[in-house]
Amino acid sequence: MQKKILVKQVRSAISTKPNQRDTLRALGLRKINATREHDDNLVIRGMIDKVKHLVEVTEIK
Repeated sequence: MQKKILVKQVRSAISTKPNQRDTLRALGLRKINATREHDDNLVIRGMIDKVKHLVEVTEIK
C-alpha cells in the first residue's frame, strides 16, 4: 500500500513567481486552506519543495 500525504495551502500565491503559481495549480491548490491528497512519491515531493513556503504537508497513515 502506498503512503499518502495531505497538502494544504497556507499562504497566498499573490506576488509569487509564475512557476510557483503553476506548481500550486498542478498540485490542485487554488485558494488558501485548500487541501489535496496525493501519493507520496518523488514527483510530488519535488513540487512541494518548490512551494514549501506556501504549503503545509501532513502524512496520512
